[in-house]
Amino acid sequence: MDRREILRQVDHTLLAPTATWEELQVLCDEALQYETASVCVPPNRVKQVKDYLCGRMPVCTVVGFPNGYHTTAVKALETEEVLDRGADEVDMVINLGWVKEKRFHDIQTEIHTMKDICDDKILKVIVEACYLTEEEKIKMCEVVTEAGADFIKTSTGFGTGGATFEDVALFAAHIGDHVKIKAAGGIGSFEDAQRFLELGASRLGTSRLVKIMEAEKPIL
Repeated sequence: MDRREILRQVDHTLLAPTATWEELQVLCDEALQYETASVCVPPNRVKQVKDYLCGRMPVCTVVGFPNGYHTTAVKALETEEVLDRGADEVDMVINLGWVKEKRFHDIQTEIHTMKDICDDKILKVIVEACYLTEEEKIKMCEVVTEAGADFIKTSTGFGTGGATFEDVALFAAHIGDHVKIKAAGGIGSFEDAQRFLELGASRLGTSRLVKIMEAEKPIL
């Protein structure tokens, strides 16, 4: 798999709280140049980015980010607003406390609520795998599948760990046929990116791969 093919699976991402409009413009320009799957930007920047891209690139954003402990009503309102602002894809964070309390029905209901709002837009569910046991990860594969989400996503990139090969392989073994996998957090090389894709991921959340390409450009 060549680098260009890998980059087409990347959500080129900038979610730093200090992100400026100038930095987001660079993100968009890079995403267009390297033909990434989307740009992933903070919720308050969705309309700016959507207008800047003029339909040339899908816009992804986040909901309940990064801790997931917002109420379902707040997540629903946030989802409605980012969609109204032009988001094409929504990455939502689950309530991790509910996982620990085994409130899986509540989690499934919340995800289903967000998917109803998203309708034909893509919903990715961030389970922040670094905080979960193997049993909880398997259960979340079942919950995400039953709730009708489009993707299960490993990480926010703001937790104690990011994507691992083991987690992606585990998800691939337990998700339903309609659910895809997004690996995110700490993906720093094309070799690792390719391995994630081989294990079953079909999206990668990272900005580092484009940075590698930019760093290797010849100086004119």
